[in-house]
Amino acid sequence: MTNSNTVSVNAAKIVKIVTAGPQGPAGPAGEGLDLDSTGKVAGSVVYYDSTAAKFKADATRTVENLVDGGNF
Repeated sequence: MTNSNTVSVNAAKIVKIVTAGPQGPAGPAGEGLDLDSTGKVAGSVVYYDSTAAKFKADATRTVENLVDGGNF
């Protein structure tokens, strides 16, 4: 049995059919995370820069300088 948007489950000779309805409206656009990744490098770690009032991913914080004793 092939029907668009239909799932048929057959267990112990019991058939249950579930039909999906139309897709609902899209939710509001996300907000609250202003990310500046223009200076990203390999291994960048996202951090918050309070002076710029945004999250950044750049060479200032990387997995290498955190491992080598970065200031948490």
